[in-house]
Amino acid sequence: MLQLYSRVIEKMTIYEIRVIAVNMGIDPRKKNKAALIKAIQTKEGHTPCFKTAGNDCGEEDCLWRSDCLKQTA
Repeated sequence: MLQLYSRVIEKMTIYEIRVIAVNMGIDPRKKNKAALIKAIQTKEGHTPCFKTAGNDCGEEDCLWRSDCLKQTA
């Protein structure tokens, strides 16, 4: 489904993520960014792993990869 968004980008805004969620039939209300991304991953049939793999992620073409693996200060 996210082939429309196949370009891996540095960081999506919460608004952009909500638009994707709505287009996939996911209710974005009362969900933070991580919860929305995990719901999208689940809907796509993937493991909902956003921000859970540390720096050990094998999903090279994941739309969320750069934001997921970004170090927090």
